[in-house]
Amino acid sequence: MPDALELDALWEDFHRAVNMTSQELAAWLRVRDADENAEPLPEEAGTPTGQHVLAILQKRRTDLTDDDIRVMYRVVDTVTAQADPENEPRAEDARTRRRLMTIGHDPLKP
Repeated sequence: MPDALELDALWEDFHRAVNMTSQELAAWLRVRDADENAEPLPEEAGTPTGQHVLAILQKRRTDLTDDDIRVMYRVVDTVTAQADPENEPRAEDARTRRRLMTIGHDPLKP
């Protein structure tokens, strides 16, 4: 587990990278996995990482596990690698946007 300063920095980075609320992410995961006949149960919707991000958003910093911390680092790294600070996101980047939204980052959100 990282020291207190490193954990504080990770917490801030994670919450900056994950710019969707837990309600927005839960709704997105359900919509993403819905088909014309059914919508999945909320706890079964989305990817395992998306579900883990959702669980982290509902925790206090003091309740984080080692698995949570690994997922937080992975999410921050993924969002940072996909972000393009030079260019605004474009509509044709829909696939990238959907993939990032699965982990709680909407690139079109200010």
